[in-house]
Amino acid sequence: MRNLNQDTITQAVIARFAQTPEPRLKEVVTNLVQHLHAFARETHLTEAEWAQGIEFLTATGQKCDDQRQEFILLSDVLGLSMLTVAMNNDKPQGCTEATVVGPFHVEGAPHYALGADVANGAVGQPCLVRGRVLGLGGEAVPNAVIEVWQADAAGNYDVQYADLAGHRARGVLRSDAEGGFHFRSIVAEPYPIPNDGPVGELLKATRRHPWRPAHLHFMIKAEGYETLTTHVFRNGDPYLDSDAVFGVRQSLVADWVQQPDGMFSLDFDFVLNPSSHD
Repeated sequence: MRNLNQDTITQAVIARFAQTPEPRLKEVVTNLVQHLHAFARETHLTEAEWAQGIEFLTATGQKCDDQRQEFILLSDVLGLSMLTVAMNNDKPQGCTEATVVGPFHVEGAPHYALGADVANGAVGQPCLVRGRVLGLGGEAVPNAVIEVWQADAAGNYDVQYADLAGHRARGVLRSDAEGGFHFRSIVAEPYPIPNDGPVGELLKATRRHPWRPAHLHFMIKAEGYETLTTHVFRNGDPYLDSDAVFGVRQSLVADWVQQPDGMFSLDFDFVLNPSSHD
């Protein structure tokens, strides 16, 4: 063990983890070591480049706080977030597809009655959102917990405003006896992910834009069904085919329709997958 070289060090490191008692942790760490070492070999990684990589990861961690999660942004722009979502949400045909949570979901959102205005003063064009929560067999799912959140017309989520007293464009509702829901909010608009930190520097260095297409977040929970985390994307958005975090699915694209009175409306039904644990 005193004369390790570039050909023998990988197996030596793996051997050090051989006594890991938890099988899944052992598997993850072993594979991580193998792939990290393979990456270094394949790219002929220099010491200076690895030092720069460590500086980047350090800066990413330093950018995180209670309102911002730079590591989620990094995972998102590398496509890793969406890859894990795709691998772990392989649903039957007919179920609503899942997509990324994103870095702006927060616990403790205010609860609203059906029909309420969850925008709560957020800047944007008024919009009525309607739909139903259904099971795979077409059955209504009553009393489903429906959590929604979105950016305002300026491209910011409420948690990005340091001086905002309460939540805006964010709330929790429950479906009615027929699985229906309706609430008022604002029209979804495209916006750039936060790009004033290390992730933004990475995007600039690689000539990538930071924009996400307009969307409305949903997280739906109901007894007997798998939790669904998804977006509804606005049809016609110029960034649908180049989403910075790779989250768009065609089945999640819908129309925000302007009504004669100027109000917009969005109609979208969600189909949940039955839980295998019940």
